Amino acid sequence: MYIGLFFWMLVNLFPVYWMFTFSLKNNEEIFGSNVVGLPRHWLWSNYTQALNTGHMAKYFLNSTIVAVATILITLAVALMGTFALTRLIWKRRRTLNKFFMLGLTIPIHASIVPVYVTLSRLHMLNTYWALIIPYSAFSLSMAILVCTGFMNEIPRELDESACIDGCSIWGIFFRIIVPLMKPAVATVGIYTFLQCWNELMFANIFISKTALKTLPVGVQALSGQYTTDWGPIGAALVLATFPTLFIYIFLSKRIQESFIAGAIKG
Repeated sequence: MYIGLFFWMLVNLFPVYWMFTFSLKNNEEIFGSNVVGLPRHWLWSNYTQALNTGHMAKYFLNSTIVAVATILITLAVALMGTFALTRLIWKRRRTLNKFFMLGLTIPIHASIVPVYVTLSRLHMLNTYWALIIPYSAFSLSMAILVCTGFMNEIPRELDESACIDGCSIWGIFFRIIVPLMKPAVATVGIYTFLQCWNELMFANIFISKTALKTLPVGVQALSGQYTTDWGPIGAALVLATFPTLFIYIFLSKRIQESFIAGAIKG
């Protein structure tokens, strides 16, 4: 079993290895006989070219701003909305929950035209909000779905005990519910990050200013009309992939806890 898992690990790590070696080669090695081997000449200048000529540093900052803002908004709205839907008793709460779940059935790119028209009328095109608002809106349904499953498993007796001790609604939310929702927060954070970090269509249509473009658009712009230097593109892909790997490693414990908790609850 361990031998099989070891080879499965190699299969999954090979694309990462290939992308890294790809980023340190020139076109002759990439398209020649040395496709998967180590570079004969380690061209670290590809990273310098991607950061300076390709403006990857600026695109990286833009993607970070959009991703962080989207995650914060999505988590705040999803946690508060889930708390209202699952812990408070009021009319039509089940109907509203179904309305939120309808968002799972709508492909994000099927709404490009109405979202574009709306953002244009609100004069939000070519701003960070042109990406943050749609990304947050389309991530909300999945976030509420994940948070609902976890919040339903938190005993209501905790709310009652806190209420008897004089805790307010906001106190119950921030002091009891939110600390117990850390695995769900990690799961939603990773999902939302991947959704907005790798998205290309909205970023390509809603943002035309070079100073506000995100990483996927910047990587696409490195491809020339007649000739393409693929080494810097590989370097840009490594720079774009590194935050995803880093965040997963940093939050891997929380994500594993969420999977285990979901398996037990199921």
